[in-house]
Amino acid sequence: MDNENNTNSKPQNSRNINRPMRGPMAGPPVGEKSKDFKKSMKQLIKYCKPYLIAMIVAIIFAIISSICSIIGPDYLSKITNEITDGLMTKINLDNIKKIAYFLIGLYSASAILGYAQGFIMTTITNKFSKKLRAEISTKINNLPLRYFDKHSYGDILSRVTNDVDTISQTMNNSIGMLVSSLALFLGSLVMMFATNWQMALTAVISTIIGFALMLVILSKSQKYFIEQQNELGNINGHIEEIYSGLNVVKAYNGIQLSNEKFDKINDKLYESAKKSQFLSGLMQPIMGFIGNFGYVAVCIVGALLTMNGIIEFGTIVAFMIYIRLFTNPLSQIAQSMTQLQSTAAASERVFEFLEEEEMKDESEKTKKLDIKNVKGNIDFEHIKFSYQNEDGEKEVIKDFSAKAKSGQKIAIVGPTGAGKTTMVNLLMKFYEINGGDIKIDGVSTKDLTRENIHDLFIMVLQDTWLFSGTIKENIVYNKENVTDEQVINACKTVGLDHYIRSLPKGYDTILSDADNMSAGQKQLMTIARGMIKDAPFLILDEATSSVDTRTEELVQKAMDKLTEGRTSFIIAHRLSTIKNADLILVMNDGNIIEQGSHDELIEQNGFYADLYNSQFETIE
Repeated sequence: MDNENNTNSKPQNSRNINRPMRGPMAGPPVGEKSKDFKKSMKQLIKYCKPYLIAMIVAIIFAIISSICSIIGPDYLSKITNEITDGLMTKINLDNIKKIAYFLIGLYSASAILGYAQGFIMTTITNKFSKKLRAEISTKINNLPLRYFDKHSYGDILSRVTNDVDTISQTMNNSIGMLVSSLALFLGSLVMMFATNWQMALTAVISTIIGFALMLVILSKSQKYFIEQQNELGNINGHIEEIYSGLNVVKAYNGIQLSNEKFDKINDKLYESAKKSQFLSGLMQPIMGFIGNFGYVAVCIVGALLTMNGIIEFGTIVAFMIYIRLFTNPLSQIAQSMTQLQSTAAASERVFEFLEEEEMKDESEKTKKLDIKNVKGNIDFEHIKFSYQNEDGEKEVIKDFSAKAKSGQKIAIVGPTGAGKTTMVNLLMKFYEINGGDIKIDGVSTKDLTRENIHDLFIMVLQDTWLFSGTIKENIVYNKENVTDEQVINACKTVGLDHYIRSLPKGYDTILSDADNMSAGQKQLMTIARGMIKDAPFLILDEATSSVDTRTEELVQKAMDKLTEGRTSFIIAHRLSTIKNADLILVMNDGNIIEQGSHDELIEQNGFYADLYNSQFETIE
């Protein structure tokens, strides 16, 4: 449908996303899919295959570092026994020194291996994040416009930023912590039973309660982490939408309405975040209590065993450290599992995005139209197009047929929702037609690649897309071997050169969202960009709808120069601007109902005449 009927249209100065004219009316939000923790983690592990060897090395380092920490308490027990035995006779300082030096080496090795593990995981994480963002960027360019009609840009940006950051932080922090904690947990368990089974059982029984509570909490909190990630995407989408169109919101006194909507989404995010963080936050105090309870239990049992001569005092010292090594990993495992839950929710959103159906592969298409040899004829043959919405399939273009000859100026007019912009979108192959064919110089667009078709067209839209770069870079955009003289001549042709030279750095002035450029100046800049591209076909979609009457005259003159020698398609509501068109196609409900020159259509006194005269009616 038309831009003016598309509620998702962005304001004129939206520079973040280079997007063509919006197509059919945006469909309903895509329904939530069932969430699967295991599936998400399997996808993440599969994606990490290129880094598997490095990750295994990091895991081995983490395990060895943990083993070094586990061995330490046994030697601390020996030092304690040497000291307690020497109190009655004489302390053997040589043995204590040997054990102390060994412990220093042991703990130093543990620290070095821990650092190496952290360095490796940090490097892997950065490479992983870089690769993931690159693939998402590539995916964005390969997705059909239908996807963007159904998803807010803020939600997509949230997947690129928040979700990827969540995954990378987990890889950097949680995986090494999880492996180290498991190694400490299992290793300390083995060492405790090897040292004394009675005290080991005491420690295990005192902590098994906390472990059971941890599993219950994990099972309850996963759904809230998923909700949290989804609501984070929703709130980003709302913020992006409101702040990109803040002038409109203020002009229509929509601040309160937007705030109410924000509060509603924010409340949902608050509730899901509160529940997920509250449940995960219970793990630390529970494990802290269990750890302290374990200390007390071991001290009581150890004292009884020492009084009965079953163990030495050094064993109690060793077990006090083992309790810490046994319970702390449980807390760290709980923390890692909490982060893994957020990661599972984030990775599901990212991989769901990466698995979206892309535009059809066109690598097998070998036909190509040379831009220098294109004559400029286009035939529309019984075009049909429909799109899916919540009520099923809706037909937008029913049976469109027309011929555009080389150098002609074709105007497409009609009421809102007639299918004007959709028709042009189909011509540009932004959407695939459901029936019929479009031929350029006798070659079907079905046999041409999108890139080849896009090279043949200049587009000047209602939305004047400019990016944060220099004026010259904006005008030259993606065109190679353009000289400064060509840029200056294009700007002189459209009447923009004087304004640019009045700027501090002229053509090297950097544009930003803060630049005080008028809508007309931005439009003239996009027209100059079109002149630099120098393609055989031109599309003008409501190019003067957002400028004042005086500026419209400047823009109209510039567009007239741009149309010279090109087959042009002009979509306009101001019918006075297309009176000199060679052919006017009048559309309504997806069909051409009238066609001819302005004078011919006025003489017919039909739909076009009524439409034209209605714009000049005055109220007495």
